[in-house]
Amino acid sequence: QVQLVESGGGLVQPGGSLRLACAASGFTLSDSVMSWYRQAPGKERVLVATITTFGVGTNYADSVRGRFAISRDNAKNTMYLQMNSLKPEDTAVYFCHAWLVGSWGQGTQVTVSS
Repeated sequence: QVQLVESGGGLVQPGGSLRLACAASGFTLSDSVMSWYRQAPGKERVLVATITTFGVGTNYADSVRGRFAISRDNAKNTMYLQMNSLKPEDTAVYFCHAWLVGSWGQGTQVTVSS
């Protein structure tokens, strides 16, 4: 059974950092391009970052480029999103997505507020 489980969300002050993790099971993470998306209240889900199968290539939304870093550890079947210099507008539920199997995690809430 394919499963993606996000973790690492929480409440952080503006300027702070968080590291999200996405643990995959039921398929081999290294076989899939992976992405992080986010969905703010009342808004559509949008693409945040993407990483190729072996991490050689990455791509970011303009709104997070230079602040966020996507990475993967294929040996641990886990993907990460390091988020620095967080802003209130980064508040959203963050989801991981595996393009190979079309699966989504349940999401993890990130709230940036003072």
